[in-house]
Amino acid sequence: MSLLKNALTGHVIATRVDRADSFLHRALGLLARPRIRPDEGLWIENCSAIHTLGMRSSIDVIFIDGDRRVVRVAPRIAPFCIVLTCRKARSVIELGAGALELSEVLVGDLLELVGA
Repeated sequence: MSLLKNALTGHVIATRVDRADSFLHRALGLLARPRIRPDEGLWIENCSAIHTLGMRSSIDVIFIDGDRRVVRVAPRIAPFCIVLTCRKARSVIELGAGALELSEVLVGDLLELVGA
């Protein structure tokens, strides 16, 4: 587990973020969790679209480009959303609903995983 941090502001966005680095981890994502707290989530590499089919709770989504800059934020995506996409994205960060309200992540912010 790692900290998700805004490198521009120094603000910690989430304290328990995993990096999805295998096909199985990417495929399962957060599906197995009954509830996702705002301070936990998943960083999915090489990804520009997600779905929430089978999820049990809403999530906040951050799309980032190849330089780890935020290109889109999408708060409180409900379960069973068929697709959410961003062509400019190279990675997606899924967090428990409410994380974006607490952290004020903005388009253009630079994000990093600390302790990865």
